[in-house]
Amino acid sequence: MCAFILKISRKLRVCYLSGLAEAEPSPMKTTWYCPLDLSTVVEEEEDGVIYTVVVKQQHGALNNPLSSVTRSQCLKAGTEEKLVLHLLHSFSMGDSSFITIFLSTYRSFTSTRRVLDILTDRLETPPGGNERSHTRQSFNKAVCTVFRTWLSEYPEDFKGLGEPSRLLRLAPLFPQDSSSAADLRARLLRIAEELSEKALLPDAHKDPTGFTSSAPNASMFEPTSILGFPAALIGEQLTKIETELFVRLVPYHCLGSLWSQRDKKGREGVCWSVRATIRQFNKLANAVLASCLLPTQLRSQQRARLLEKWIGVAEECRARKNFSSLYAIVSALQSNPIHRLRRTWQETDRETIKRYEELSEIFSEKDNYAQSRELLKEEGTSKFANLDNRLNHRHIDRSNAQGTVPYLGIFLTDLTMLDTAVKDRLDNGYINFDKRRREFEVLAQIRLLQSSCKNCVFTADEAFTHWYQSVPTLTEEESYRLSSEIEAPGEPSPRCLMPTVIITQCPDLSTSRTSLPGDSDSLFDFPSPVNNLLSKLTKHMRSPSVSCLDVDTSPPTNDSTPATLTPSSPTKSHRRSASCGNNPPNNFQGSGPDMRIIRIRMDLHDGNLYRSILVTSNDKTPTVISSALEKHNQDPKQASKYELIQLQPEGKELVIPATGNVFYAMTSSSVDFLLRQKGGNTPLGSQPINTETSATFPRIKAKGRRLYRTLF
Repeated sequence: MCAFILKISRKLRVCYLSGLAEAEPSPMKTTWYCPLDLSTVVEEEEDGVIYTVVVKQQHGALNNPLSSVTRSQCLKAGTEEKLVLHLLHSFSMGDSSFITIFLSTYRSFTSTRRVLDILTDRLETPPGGNERSHTRQSFNKAVCTVFRTWLSEYPEDFKGLGEPSRLLRLAPLFPQDSSSAADLRARLLRIAEELSEKALLPDAHKDPTGFTSSAPNASMFEPTSILGFPAALIGEQLTKIETELFVRLVPYHCLGSLWSQRDKKGREGVCWSVRATIRQFNKLANAVLASCLLPTQLRSQQRARLLEKWIGVAEECRARKNFSSLYAIVSALQSNPIHRLRRTWQETDRETIKRYEELSEIFSEKDNYAQSRELLKEEGTSKFANLDNRLNHRHIDRSNAQGTVPYLGIFLTDLTMLDTAVKDRLDNGYINFDKRRREFEVLAQIRLLQSSCKNCVFTADEAFTHWYQSVPTLTEEESYRLSSEIEAPGEPSPRCLMPTVIITQCPDLSTSRTSLPGDSDSLFDFPSPVNNLLSKLTKHMRSPSVSCLDVDTSPPTNDSTPATLTPSSPTKSHRRSASCGNNPPNNFQGSGPDMRIIRIRMDLHDGNLYRSILVTSNDKTPTVISSALEKHNQDPKQASKYELIQLQPEGKELVIPATGNVFYAMTSSSVDFLLRQKGGNTPLGSQPINTETSATFPRIKAKGRRLYRTLF
């Protein structure tokens, strides 16, 4: 009996244990006792290259307790040759994004000719003695992957070589037993043939953008004709123009290190796609100015209708997610010649002004363009704008998806900040490729937005196109003169808030024409170290940027700063720049004076506007006063009749010595200065300053050690 009971108990025990084995593992036990993976990140340095090595140990399931270990090597820095050769080994080493990043950014540290020479030398001595060996097959596959990606994404690199010798040397080295290699060889030979024909029969220089423009015929321009076009039609036509330009934009043209070379002799065609975007921005802003100012005989009520029309067009651009045209219109309406038209603004519909203020807030620099970036996050790849007002259902064809045309200045700001903040090379001379990875994150955002615009369909309107092309270009002096004819100076502006430019300490941007504000947030939800870097940077580097209304390279003779409108009162002001921003050179340690950008105002009874002035550590008081007078349209020769005063908190003032060094005499407690005639006893006082400024296309001089006057 005991034996029988023992036998039964043994069977029950076996069944119970087998049931436990078949049962699903407890989530609690898995959570506490079975970590799924462990990662180790280390750096390894070999001859001429540094890798970031990630080793992951992944534990198997309970029924398969064996763990697997994966190892990936991402290139962090290296010599030029090692970076180029890593193209052929990156996939096998787990660095899957290297080819895309390299091809997007290599122009910052080397040239197409140099890359082709290094790759061709390697192809002449391929690894593996046998064509059929696994090593040779893997190598051939990598070669085809690199050149297929390169030819597909950047064919202009090969077409811009100038002469075909490199391609004729490279083509025969492709594998002979691969259809993919044969196709690549044929494409290279066709490009080589085109280069040969071009060398023998050079064509006339053509505009790389493909857009030709003739000089506008001012006699054909009817300013008030804009009232005859529906705002929806104008918004659609402007979106058509901007979308075509944005799709043609070459993302790597936005890299700060490339943009800085555009003014060098022989590099006039550099970054042509960015230049085309700037020209359109300037052209549209000029059209707003011309249509509002040229009919000087209009009554205030009639001119107010023109302002309302352009505000309506801005709303339509917003509904179409055309942020570039939206900001160009807002920037023009904020310009000094239009801002100071007191009687015109008084006749403008209050509800329209309220909507205008809301549109202006989109481009506030508060929290590093937080609102503009948030809109790009929400609507960047969505089909339609996320609007709660009537524009969401008015005039918009909901059957066709809409692309997003961003304001390019935000991306230029991000890339310039990165180029300024991160070294090109490590202390040992290796090229810092981690910097290129960070830059690529910004370029990838541009490409993502471009993809949303590629399927957009528009219909051209010849009547509007004719009007738009007939708009004459107004200089800054002409704009101010027309504005003064409409309303003579002498009455204060009804808008009390002051346009502002943020004071900037920029010893590390000593070569820039205009410093750039940074970026603390990615435009999309990309996990990225770039966001943390820019967030820290902007705590130390805040500076004004400049709106583009013209591409005239001559120094402007007057200047006005941008205003950020608040819901309570629309402040209007504007600055102009010759073009988009350069980044400063990367190696500028110990050279050039320290700099600051300050704000100076005068009581001119026409809006009491601030002007931005660059002050270097070499500038004396008379020099700064002369520059300020010139930017306020006053005679700089009268500098001896004025004194420079720094406005301190709590209404206090600091008079800068007449022959002193302004840079060292000023304090960091205030951003405001004023010019007062000597002997004057009526201080202008310190009014509350709105520290927001408008986002703009910055203009930075590559090799100069000073910021030029770029503010209208």
